[in-house]
Amino acid sequence: MAVCFLAIVASVQSCTTIKEYEKNKLNDAEMALGNRTVEKTELSFQSYREGSSGANAGKVGGGCGCN
Repeated sequence: MAVCFLAIVASVQSCTTIKEYEKNKLNDAEMALGNRTVEKTELSFQSYREGSSGANAGKVGGGCGCN
């Protein structure tokens, strides 16, 4: 039982705090503007499902949404 307790205490002690100057690099990959798959999927969905056209699409025929 004491061995398990010491193992848990040792694993908790390995946690560290992040300094203020290191926090700016935490979310670099998530904050990149190049990957916008959600917006592309939504535009595709709107154009074929609703038959809507706007500034994001050129010619779009009327769609019934039965796909």
